[in-house]
Amino acid sequence: MNLLETVGSVVRRGRGIEIKTTGQLEAMRAAGLVVARALAAVAAHARPGVSTGELDELAEQTIRDAGAVPSFKGYQGFPASICASVNEQIVHGIPSRDQVLADGDLLSVDCGAILEGWHGDSAVTLGVGAVSEADQLLSEATRESMLAGIRAVRPGGRLTDISHAIETAVRASRAKDGVEYGIVEEYGGHGIGSKMHMEPFLPNYGRPGKGAKLKVGMAIAIEPMLTLGSPETEELDDEWTVVTVDGSRAAHWEHSVAITEDGPWVLTAPENETVI
Repeated sequence: MNLLETVGSVVRRGRGIEIKTTGQLEAMRAAGLVVARALAAVAAHARPGVSTGELDELAEQTIRDAGAVPSFKGYQGFPASICASVNEQIVHGIPSRDQVLADGDLLSVDCGAILEGWHGDSAVTLGVGAVSEADQLLSEATRESMLAGIRAVRPGGRLTDISHAIETAVRASRAKDGVEYGIVEEYGGHGIGSKMHMEPFLPNYGRPGKGAKLKVGMAIAIEPMLTLGSPETEELDDEWTVVTVDGSRAAHWEHSVAITEDGPWVLTAPENETVI
């Protein structure tokens, strides 16, 4: 793809937002592929009777076997390599050997990896065993809103064009499914590159045409979170796990996306898979 070039390995910043070279985005793609493989391994093993702690160990081994380092482990004290959020847990669930998956659980897995100094970050929602139709629709609505956000990524656009596309897709799913999905407002997407969390913050709702101008060489993690009930959240006593206040189920999907002259480049897409 025709990407913004800079001299050598220098990263330029525009109003605090990191601009990458072609080579740096390619390095991010390599990190993104590690994340994709780790999530694929987790998805293949997420079944009733398996603990989230086992899935965490599998993801970490997959990441380290690729010569990378888990982004999450030790980040601000987080104790694991993935976030494993089950049912009413929205994000930042801490995996444990004591948390054993049951038939019908809805599991959101967030994973990050650092390879040669560059980050990849992605999340999927998985049905464990036989899940309800409502949960399937919730996950699909969340994924579709992420894809709508990715399709809104273009040079010259504005940050909230992505936000608006996500919200518009959620409204369409509400009408199609007859469900008033809640959009979690306290958490959203973010810039990514030489660090996991960077400027800008990306809300999952809002009017278009606002915020930073999208430029070739930027990379953004797009990650909507939807609920089957109230979008209000609370944090548990572990100071990490975020849950719905009404106990309704939640889903979370995420991809890291680069802005190129040709449109969005999904850096965390599985190899040989077309996301959009």
